Amino acid sequence: MVAGETHSSARLLDDGSVRELIAAQFPQWAELPVQRFASAGTVNAIYRLGDDMVVRLPLLESGAQDLEREREWLPRLASWLPARIPEVLGAGAPSAGWPWPWVVYRWLPGDHPRPGALSAPVLLAEDLAGFVAAMRRIPLPNAPRAYRGGPLTLLDSATRAAIGRLREIPEERVDCDLVTAVWEEALRAPAPAEPGVWLHADLMPGNLLVEGGRLSAVIDFGCLGRGDPACDLYPAWHLLPAGARRVFREALEVDDATWARGRGRALSQALIALPYYRTTNQVMADSARHVIRTVQEELGR
Repeated sequence: MVAGETHSSARLLDDGSVRELIAAQFPQWAELPVQRFASAGTVNAIYRLGDDMVVRLPLLESGAQDLEREREWLPRLASWLPARIPEVLGAGAPSAGWPWPWVVYRWLPGDHPRPGALSAPVLLAEDLAGFVAAMRRIPLPNAPRAYRGGPLTLLDSATRAAIGRLREIPEERVDCDLVTAVWEEALRAPAPAEPGVWLHADLMPGNLLVEGGRLSAVIDFGCLGRGDPACDLYPAWHLLPAGARRVFREALEVDDATWARGRGRALSQALIALPYYRTTNQVMADSARHVIRTVQEELGR
């Protein structure tokens, strides 16, 4: 399994299995080298195929559904967006070697941006705002419901349970009273009109690629669909420092209610992830800590 995969129900995979799948379904690529690509992701295994391709294999049935969604929509979205997105080169079918559909994409160069290590944070904030705005303007009909695009109330029970668990882990230094207040403010914020806007819905650093400090590509569209525009404000707390965060918000003209919901959504995801991953996936846990710390600092605590 790729580093970072921790779900107990995930399937096991190795380089030899991937070579066999490629040879059986894409014989034209059978002689290309296959190499596991280290990732902190928990839903898909990632393998380089030659120099120009990448294979994503779902480790869970839900991941297979995400890839099916990408196969349907990515070719239709590409022309509307200012950054490169994954290009499907081959669709692998379920077989005796793997129980779910899998996909071969063109390899996209670039590095994942790291909080605190951005060479051009304001320019990146402008790029991210441009991408989010372009997603919102997509006119394609019949969009699915975004995975994270529904009412915040759907997350309330899990968020409060996570806060309860974090109260029992004082070494994480989470101000549980403060984050509870932030979450409740988000719940009180007026909800957006249905059916919402087109969303990527998972704009975390691991799904962004940069070159020369600028946004070059956005990957992993498995959560895409229509929903609350606050869902695509994740970079504000996952990645951007305070000044660039303001640029991001101003470029998108985000009102107070949407900002509160966006902060609440990012915080909820982090609060749930931290106790779940804190001993099993350092990248995911550190990302959650960064979001929680950023929210606490933003509110002066």
